[in-house]
Amino acid sequence: MLNKVILMGRLVRDPERRYTQANVPVTSFTLAIDRGRKSPNGERQTDFIDCVSWGKQGDFVKEWFTKGMMAIVVGRLQSRNWEDRNGNKRVSIEVNTDEVTFGETKKARDHAHGSDLVPELPSADPDALSANDFAPLDDSDVPF
Repeated sequence: MLNKVILMGRLVRDPERRYTQANVPVTSFTLAIDRGRKSPNGERQTDFIDCVSWGKQGDFVKEWFTKGMMAIVVGRLQSRNWEDRNGNKRVSIEVNTDEVTFGETKKARDHAHGSDLVPELPSADPDALSANDFAPLDDSDVPF
């Protein structure tokens, strides 16, 4: 049998870490993933997928990911039966993660969100060339 899920989306909120009775960390987060097409009335369609990371991987997610960040998740789909406060039987479908990685660079994330947090590199020469000082290349300039 095969059960493998690969997802890329943005965190809906900051990850939440809890601990089991055996003191094992478990971190939960939700990814918002666009379906890539619009509904018949022109609205964007988005799925919200619950994910769970255990142990050190859960610690990594809690420490390095925050609301709005793009994440790539590899894992397996699992269903979980539980009972709500009113005694109703419920089923949750979630991704139990095997891998969680960054879906974009910090520089791209800061740029996309309009942040000026990316520091400029200091230059030893105040008259140094900037990116605007270079002419664009055409294909005949490339040696291969």
